[in-house]
Amino acid sequence: MLNKHKILDKLPKNRVNLHLFENIDSTNEECKRIDQNKEFHVVIAEQQTMGKGRLGKNWSSPGSGNVYMSIYSKELPKNIPLSLIVGLICVKTLNSMIKNDSIGLKWPNDMLLDKKKIGGILVEKEVMGKDINNIVGIGINLNHPAKEDWWGDLHKFGIHLRRDELINKLLHSYIKFYDNGISDWQELWHKYCVHLNHEIKIKHNNNIINEGIFLGINADGSLNLKINGNEEIKYEHGEISIEGIY
Repeated sequence: MLNKHKILDKLPKNRVNLHLFENIDSTNEECKRIDQNKEFHVVIAEQQTMGKGRLGKNWSSPGSGNVYMSIYSKELPKNIPLSLIVGLICVKTLNSMIKNDSIGLKWPNDMLLDKKKIGGILVEKEVMGKDINNIVGIGINLNHPAKEDWWGDLHKFGIHLRRDELINKLLHSYIKFYDNGISDWQELWHKYCVHLNHEIKIKHNNNIINEGIFLGINADGSLNLKINGNEEIKYEHGEISIEGIY
């Protein structure tokens, strides 16, 4: 079981509320039910019955020592691509714990290890009067039954035995980013991207609408695609698929 005191270690307790659940419908949905009285409300569950991913997809949440958490906070300045930056925070933290850089990023919000998806980010916005709040959902497979070919986990690294430490590090990094930003985040994101300068396909509603070379991301989180040899197109939304990756 998760340890509340270890998760909150050296975090600003006057700024953070932590809510732990054995079983819940969705940590993101619980954030929408919270009466916010601190800057950050963190909701973590051992198991979700209605976990969700991007584009309305289900997120399998069977328990067994994984990370299902959401962070509820006020809106950040516009045009900050929160899902990409949080993905970067997660990958940097995980790689520091396994002591190598084998975990990478797939646009816009997936974490990969050995060409399999081990985590994802779901950011939602909630309008509260004149305020707009962020709900940042984070799912990381630490010890997950491989029901689908494209799922992976981090079991071989033993991080499922260090969940309190992992969550604590993620929260420290998120609050630091919230307070100070990350000036070199695009350069870092490109460092961990698994498909930079690779052939990709752009999908919309499961239909391929374009394909070309992934040239990288812009400050707003959109991607640049090179097609027909030298033409460049910008995409802000959609999915991508990459040859040879799940």
